[in-house]
Amino acid sequence: MSGRWEQIKTADGEMRCYVNTPDITPAPGVIVAQHAGGVDDFIRGMCDRFTEAGFVAVAPDLYHREEPDSKDDPMTRMSRLRDRNIITDMIAAVELAKGPDKVGGERLGVTGFCMGGRVAYLMAAASTSFSASVVFWGGSIMQPWGEGPAPFDMTEQINCPVLGLFGEDDPNPNPADVAKIDAEMTRFGRPHEFHSYPGAGHAFINETRPSYRPEAAADAWKRAVDWFNRHLKR
Repeated sequence: MSGRWEQIKTADGEMRCYVNTPDITPAPGVIVAQHAGGVDDFIRGMCDRFTEAGFVAVAPDLYHREEPDSKDDPMTRMSRLRDRNIITDMIAAVELAKGPDKVGGERLGVTGFCMGGRVAYLMAAASTSFSASVVFWGGSIMQPWGEGPAPFDMTEQINCPVLGLFGEDDPNPNPADVAKIDAEMTRFGRPHEFHSYPGAGHAFINETRPSYRPEAAADAWKRAVDWFNRHLKR
């Protein structure tokens, strides 16, 4: 098991993806959507943890259209992302994951953290490639990025079971947002489970931040791995 960067071609040039594979393949796979910081140490670390749990993990660099030496802060870079490009890039990552010595069959899930949680919700509706989705505190699910509908407005199109993991002290999504998303999924009969952690805010699973909450993080991680094990048919 060793993480590495792989390059794939997109309509807008090459995109690098962080990839890690378990010792025995083919295996179930998870596409990991980045947070605002990009495919940084945290996201690569989460990919490594998924691989330790037995999954192929692929994290596409959704900032690949940016200038490589951009000095803009993460929130500014994130504000330039557009849903149509995100969908294209995530589908490209799916094709990489299905390459030789990676994912076998249709055993593929999608997850992400913060903006990546939003992407995990978006892709559950925008693509039929995924058999499960795990949304870690996905923010701005009710806002579109660029032209087209917001992920929330695509709820009826969701094709796979969704697990949502949230902090009750998070301002985005706040508990009212989570309740609204939960109700919308229920209204359309989309299979899902949502869990909110008291005393936890945004990024409660990130050990490098003051927001880290060990007990909530451990429970959320176990739920995520169990969700993928259940729905990706090992």
